[in-house]
Amino acid sequence: MFEYLNIIFLETYKILYLLIPILVSVAMIVWLDRRVWALVQKRRGPNVVGPFGLLQSLADALKYIFKEIIIPASANKTIFVLAPIITMTLALVSWAVIPFSETFVLSNINVGILYLFAISSLGVYGIIMGGWASNSKYPFLGSIRSAAQMVSYEVSIGIIIINVLLCVGSLNLSEIVLAQKKIWFVIPLFPMFVIFFISALAETNRPPFDLPEAEAELVAGYQTEYSGMMYAMFWLGEYANILLMCAMGSILFLGGWLPPTEMYPFVLIPSTLWMILKILFLFILFSLVKAIVPRYRYDQLMKLGWKIFLPLSLAYVIITASYLYYFDLLPTN
Repeated sequence: MFEYLNIIFLETYKILYLLIPILVSVAMIVWLDRRVWALVQKRRGPNVVGPFGLLQSLADALKYIFKEIIIPASANKTIFVLAPIITMTLALVSWAVIPFSETFVLSNINVGILYLFAISSLGVYGIIMGGWASNSKYPFLGSIRSAAQMVSYEVSIGIIIINVLLCVGSLNLSEIVLAQKKIWFVIPLFPMFVIFFISALAETNRPPFDLPEAEAELVAGYQTEYSGMMYAMFWLGEYANILLMCAMGSILFLGGWLPPTEMYPFVLIPSTLWMILKILFLFILFSLVKAIVPRYRYDQLMKLGWKIFLPLSLAYVIITASYLYYFDLLPTN
């Protein structure tokens, strides 16, 4: 009996040890997102609540906690409440397989890529449920847009990942990182890194692909009827997904926790810190795109995914496989 209790306590501790820093990180990257956007537009950004405005996210969270949750009278109340919970939960459970170092990973499973792909595919259900349960045309149209957008760009991301798997021969995320000791995959697979980055923007509904939340024609999209903490849970899930895509990008292309070189000053920096720095670097790129690039039309978004990214990623799979086969570089395990 005590043995099972110890196991439960240990697993709960490990989960909280991972989730609490992620939740704090989400609050901090919201602040960073605003600061980067303000810097590009020559504004000051958050600077009042706390030093450098660092407590602005905490103030916003408190505001959402104490605001009234209003459920429309004609809404399907059960599904309406479940939608943001599902969105946030799926965004957080994905982090279980993300390795921050060779030893710091909650679950080092052999099919980590498949796990991430499965969880990210389920994420669209929370948005569809929220839009449909609101019983309003604008949230419903926003949720349908989001479903089509996420499905379209998941195809490209899946094919891009095949290029990495061909080079590694494993679905384990830690082995993908260790395979980049000699050279980061961003160098030989640079076109795939660019397509992955743009597809990640579309997958997470970030500008210039934030069509599901287009305020000009859909008010606030699938979030229109939400308020209070349920609205905040949608945002929490969205930013957790953005961080997850940045983590995936750093693992697949930027060597994960590995330093750029084994020379003196670099090896002194802890491996976990390298991983965090790479995630931050990719997130700053996300923020810069938000501040610089104008929003696409929906037909442009679909054309980019199906007519440009899909053929290019398929062609690169053939090129990568042919190169590895011709030079006998295919992994043997």
